[in-house]
Amino acid sequence: MENSAVFIKMVLSNWQTQNGRLSALFDKLSDDELATETAPGRNTGVYLLGHMAAVHDGMFTILGFGERLYPDLDEVFIHNPDKSGLPKPPVSHLRECWKKVSETLEQHINATQPDEWFNRHNSVSEEDFAKEPHRNKLNIIINRTNHLSTHLGQLNYLSPRS
Repeated sequence: MENSAVFIKMVLSNWQTQNGRLSALFDKLSDDELATETAPGRNTGVYLLGHMAAVHDGMFTILGFGERLYPDLDEVFIHNPDKSGLPKPPVSHLRECWKKVSETLEQHINATQPDEWFNRHNSVSEEDFAKEPHRNKLNIIINRTNHLSTHLGQLNYLSPRS
């Protein structure tokens, strides 16, 4: 296996591991546990569930996988903080959104050919990409894995201690 293929496998494997951990935690946490703050004055689990669904949903257009599934989540979970006072969708709906986005994104990721990962993503112009080729699709996966890991760490505080 050539070095670029090994690197792609490492990045995607880490993405899948962290995404699986977050999905398992969302499945484990009750609605009441998700309704609590991760720390005093911080985001609730409900907000982070919606935030992660919205951020991952945004990956469809950035990576060229097609249209977003739930762009309506952005106003509450991307453009505004948890305590904005905006009404949030029911937790059951957010859980469905997360699962659908995760499953669909995983299908697209698995269907992407190795050489495509080093192509320009849709948030960078062709001119800028020519100067900065590291701004590619694989870099989006790395960035979103880091983002996912940060919120996974916060959400772990909601998990009941045994």
